[in-house]
Amino acid sequence: MADITLLDGSIGQELVKRSGDAPTPLWSTRVMMDHPDLVGAVHADYFRRGATVATTNTYAVHRSRLERVGLEDQLPALIDAAVTQAEQARQGTGGRIAGALGPLLASYRPDLNPDPEDAAQKFGELARMMQDRVDLFLIETVSSLQEAEGALRGTQHCDKPVWMALTVMDHDGTRLRSGEPVDDIAPLVDRFNPEALLINCSRPEAIPAALKFIKGLGRPFGAYANGFTEITDGFLQDAPTVDALEQRRDLGPDAYADYAMEWVTQGATIVGGCCEVGPDHIETLAQRLRHAGHRIV
Repeated sequence: MADITLLDGSIGQELVKRSGDAPTPLWSTRVMMDHPDLVGAVHADYFRRGATVATTNTYAVHRSRLERVGLEDQLPALIDAAVTQAEQARQGTGGRIAGALGPLLASYRPDLNPDPEDAAQKFGELARMMQDRVDLFLIETVSSLQEAEGALRGTQHCDKPVWMALTVMDHDGTRLRSGEPVDDIAPLVDRFNPEALLINCSRPEAIPAALKFIKGLGRPFGAYANGFTEITDGFLQDAPTVDALEQRRDLGPDAYADYAMEWVTQGATIVGGCCEVGPDHIETLAQRLRHAGHRIV
């Protein structure tokens, strides 16, 4: 049996749901500005349910997103608020904090093609703000090789482990959302040497095919899927809101755990949940892992 790192589940979607506020293009950043303690409550709930890592609510905290609404000067304060909430929630748990680094411009938009050099500078700034207070960095929802290069370049000199999570096409787990084959990531992995590789924010059905590729890259690997029916055309517009996406009704805690346990059978040692996968899912997954004889670390 294996030692398994159990990530938390959805942060942004969970915050939007708990707040009861209408979604905005700022997504969970807006919720954190209006209800900061709600962020800590979500982190604490995941720790109570069995997660051993809190992912900071910094996925969408980028200058490029804040400047659209005249809030660019709030970047340091928002980073501090997000990390503080995670720190408070993990007290006494022995858990770790992962500094989330989401796409600079928009999720699932490889067509935006952020320049790797410019992206590296922006990711580097975020990493410097967080590196003394997090245990690792989690680069999330990487849709293309170009996105991967920018994020990896930006974090290569930080003094914390870097995990990178790729997102694949809804109905073809062998390809990134850019259409590039997943196995084309290998040269970047060799060059920048992230500590772990994951697949995230993809339909759970697509993940086994992706894991076959990253499994061969010689480092810990895993996955955390989303619970959307699919990524819609409406969400791929400029400054979308999450109500353009539909939650699946066939992916309750037991069904999700079935998928995640399949990934563990493939050799995954890091599992959790992404959008629409909540605390109940993580609790059920923790129970299933323990029942199977795995140790959650």
